[in-house]
Amino acid sequence: MERHHFEEELQILKQRLLHMGALCEERVHRAVAALMQRRLDAAEKIAAGDSDVNELQIEIDDRCLKLLALQQPMATDLRLITSAMKINSDLERIGDQAVNIAQNVVKLLPYPPVKPQIDIPRMAEIAQGMTHDSLDAFVRKDVGLARSVLARDDQVDAFKDQVFRVLLTYMMADPGTIERCLALILISRNLERIADHATNIAEDVIFLVEAKDVRHHHVEEKVT
Repeated sequence: MERHHFEEELQILKQRLLHMGALCEERVHRAVAALMQRRLDAAEKIAAGDSDVNELQIEIDDRCLKLLALQQPMATDLRLITSAMKINSDLERIGDQAVNIAQNVVKLLPYPPVKPQIDIPRMAEIAQGMTHDSLDAFVRKDVGLARSVLARDDQVDAFKDQVFRVLLTYMMADPGTIERCLALILISRNLERIADHATNIAEDVIFLVEAKDVRHHHVEEKVT
């Protein structure tokens, strides 16, 4: 494969990853919107599955493997392709989390709301922003933007803990709310997992640009 053609294939690979990211972001947005707007039909549609995301994951992996097989990539190219494969996996899992959110929304909607939703939509907004920015950082090789994604992970964790504490008080006061509260707690955990996958992507960007593995290091810094 000639170098010029190889560069073109790399650009196509980046565009397909961006397309997959947009699909996953949209799924998460629609799943949370279904909760807020109490749209059972919308939730059921997302809960039915994400076959288009799965098919795109297979296509992207195939592109990566062909690039590895048909070209002897330089170190920077090798990091890009391997990072793309890892990012592809994280995006597919974000799609899975959107399905999980929708499935919990389907369980919730036949019953009256436990409380007004404040923290969960805010969590979703941050997690979606992290996903978008991590992919933007990948395409632009922007380490500063990638590090800003890592910093936002703490916010999502704090919201998840707050959701749990608040809903625990509702369950203790009225056992009749337990099933609904548990579904909301699971949704908050789904959103936390989405933020974790966005963090993984941001870490891959730093590895791609700086050849530095920062996995777990920002967690260690928070603990010390």
